[in-house]
Amino acid sequence: MISLKDYLAGGETTISNLLLQNYTKLGLNTNEFMLWLQLYAAHQAGEDFPDLTLIARNMGSTTEKTYDLLNNLVEKDFVALETALDEQGRQSDRYDLLPAFEKLAMLKEQERFEVEEKNDLAAQKKMLRSLEQEFGRPLSPIEYQKIGYWLNEDHYAPALIELALQEAVLNQAYNFKYIETVLQSWEKKNIRSKAQVEEEQRRRKQILLQKEEQNQSEELPKVSLYNWLERKDSDA
Repeated sequence: MISLKDYLAGGETTISNLLLQNYTKLGLNTNEFMLWLQLYAAHQAGEDFPDLTLIARNMGSTTEKTYDLLNNLVEKDFVALETALDEQGRQSDRYDLLPAFEKLAMLKEQERFEVEEKNDLAAQKKMLRSLEQEFGRPLSPIEYQKIGYWLNEDHYAPALIELALQEAVLNQAYNFKYIETVLQSWEKKNIRSKAQVEEEQRRRKQILLQKEEQNQSEELPKVSLYNWLERKDSDA
């Protein structure tokens, strides 16, 4: 049984689960990834240019096969061989493992972009259905062109266009001109999200309520403050 002292002396290798879960998506097979892990473990132990003969032994493989795997990692841009000068001016070689993390970052960014693109496409379809339902007819080619301009040139979010449509419906203005006027008005106020639209609507409602209260107070009839009872008592 291994002792605690030996266990701790062996050190530990910490690696993100993202890399463990996605190395095949990045284009590595299991043997290539295992070699990369061996290099990474050596790097964490402070050895940037480990002996591949020892690594081959750890992997239960031959030195020749291990060098072939290393060439694969270099060709696939997961490892870079670098030569640098130390403080004494001597050359030293090292394996740069950062490219693997850069590839992982690019993969996750691409996946995030694909999810956003998919969600945006679904939002666009929902917005188009809303327009056709409220207008009670299919949209014309010119209207589709106008929507494309809003999305691609003005960069209005589909949800924002839907909110502008709701404004148009509330005002019984079933036309694209009114929707565009609303969008442009919001753009001037730097309104780009549903939360900002709702805040603007609350602000406008508050202003209308204040004006209504002011008008009601101005319309109240003036009442004389003369005390007729007191006048009657004095006459008596």
